[in-house]
Amino acid sequence: MVEKKKTPAKQLKLIEKTVKTLIDLLAIEKPKIKLKQDEAGVVYVDIDCLEPGILIGYKGETIINLQLILALIVYKKLGVWQKIIVNISDWRQQKEESLKKLALNTAQRVKFSGQEIILGSLNSAERRIIHLVLADHPDVMTESQGEGSERRLIVKPRGSSLRASSDAI
Repeated sequence: MVEKKKTPAKQLKLIEKTVKTLIDLLAIEKPKIKLKQDEAGVVYVDIDCLEPGILIGYKGETIINLQLILALIVYKKLGVWQKIIVNISDWRQQKEESLKKLALNTAQRVKFSGQEIILGSLNSAERRIIHLVLADHPDVMTESQGEGSERRLIVKPRGSSLRASSDAI
């Protein structure tokens, strides 16, 4: 695997300026913006503000779109793709924690009922978190079925071929 080089400081400044301009255009009051970069070159943009819900949106749709728009603007300015992760007031950490709890609670329900449970309305990143949390679970296994927006995650007893429970979540 090729290790990506860190983004030069000049480019990080450009990314920061772009974030500030975008946030100003959205009329967000008193934002606190921090940028950091990991060893793989991914730039993390943390934004704290008085009304984070405006930037997060329903089920995180706005934050995902904001991240995409920011990446596209940066691509147009730099001429190269830069992986950027936007986080608003620690929303991503809170979402990950709630998904971990959902995964473990669902695993317990599956273990004791012996029936599969279908988890719907999850995007690919959310399904991935649940797959990873339950990957080494001794009593259950996970799989995704379907295509596109109809893709669902199924949690089922390990070694089972039972039908899915009707109480889909």
